[in-house]
Amino acid sequence: MKLVMKFGGTCLNDGTRFLHAAQLIENSIRKGDSVVVVVSAMTEVTNSLITSTVKAADGDQKTIINFIKTLLERHKKAASEAIHKKTTQEKVIQEIEELVRKLEKVLISISYLRETTPRSYDYILSFGEKLSTIILRATLEDMGLKAQSFTGGEAGIVTDDHFSEARPLMNITCLQVRERLSPLLMKGEIAVVSGFIAYTQDGITTTLGRGSSDYTATILASSLNMDEVWIWTDVDGLMTADPTIVPLAKTIPVLSYPEAMEMVYFGAKAIHPKALEPAVEKNIPIRVKNVFNPSNKGTLIVKEQKINGASIAKTIAIIKEVALITVNGAGMIDAPGVAAKVFNILGENRINVLMISQSSSQANISFIILQREVERALNFLELGLLGQGIINEVLSDSDVCIIAIVGAGMKGTPGVAAKVFQSVAEEGINIMMIAQGSSELNISFVVKRENGIKVVNKLHHEFQLN
Repeated sequence: MKLVMKFGGTCLNDGTRFLHAAQLIENSIRKGDSVVVVVSAMTEVTNSLITSTVKAADGDQKTIINFIKTLLERHKKAASEAIHKKTTQEKVIQEIEELVRKLEKVLISISYLRETTPRSYDYILSFGEKLSTIILRATLEDMGLKAQSFTGGEAGIVTDDHFSEARPLMNITCLQVRERLSPLLMKGEIAVVSGFIAYTQDGITTTLGRGSSDYTATILASSLNMDEVWIWTDVDGLMTADPTIVPLAKTIPVLSYPEAMEMVYFGAKAIHPKALEPAVEKNIPIRVKNVFNPSNKGTLIVKEQKINGASIAKTIAIIKEVALITVNGAGMIDAPGVAAKVFNILGENRINVLMISQSSSQANISFIILQREVERALNFLELGLLGQGIINEVLSDSDVCIIAIVGAGMKGTPGVAAKVFQSVAEEGINIMMIAQGSSELNISFVVKRENGIKVVNKLHHEFQLN
């Protein structure tokens, strides 16, 4: 098989885990598989880079020096634990020191300027993945395997210049990735690629968004026409519910792309939402596997799936850190363009709307946003809407959560909504807002946050997901 394997930060937390990841790669190579590897930064490294950038902009050089020392020692220790040959160990430690020195120079420069730009911010954040990549490549070499390391940009991924959330230019990306990585695969060598990172057409470092190493993996798989993408993480796959909320939650063996899209939108953390796009386009299966339980087959995400009577719903999801905003006004009735104005205000200020509902009377519009955006949203909406004789008030409620039931078997099945709402009513819980898409893959509704866990457990039981 031709595989892209992506290893998340928890899979590369220290030298022992780097070695374990390398052994998993070696097992596939010994079976005759061709493998491209995508690597995340070690756990918490990206967060530390963000914090250090902020401190640098404040002129805090002492914090920078302490951070650089800690970062260097952590990566040198990981390399020493993962690599046994002295010569390979010395070589990779030298590479680590050179990279960290570059990072230190950039942070010190920012501390003098007391200013960061989107371009310099992306460049700084790229160092976490770069450091992981050279350690894993050296670990593979230490085991006698042939490997080369690349940043995402060096591998051929080209984006626009929308720093921190760059979009790949897929036509040129596909051409460059094939040109640079296909010869390695033909020779049986392993390409180890930094996730998250890309280049503009001018060779400037960009990033694809937080947690987007999965996206890098599917971009490479699409460009190289690989057979599968394996997302190695610290869970057995996508689950019927959050196991910290529902102890009887189980791994879902197979999902369709649309079901997986709904799940990741509603908070499933095993895969990045953007990662599904390139896989869907080329019909490449994605398998989510547990690096600590590799014999488990995990969750396979494919184009289509046969539905049987027992799989009406696949998962019950909850999103807690949200808020309900309601825009009221008798003047909204039969007034064209009110909804457009509301959502234009939010869009222009980069406030994402998770869920929308409007009453048939047209006298109010309700929607859900992330809780951290509430204050900004209220300010912009009140400034843009009040005092015009159409909208009387803008209300907010941060004591809410979204519950979502997802499953392809719900489509065309009578009584699913009735079963959901009857189950909630039996618990004496009020539903504040409801939304269902025309795809019929999910039913979403809002309840008070204190009732969220009870509702999830009730529905998990009612739909026999135990």
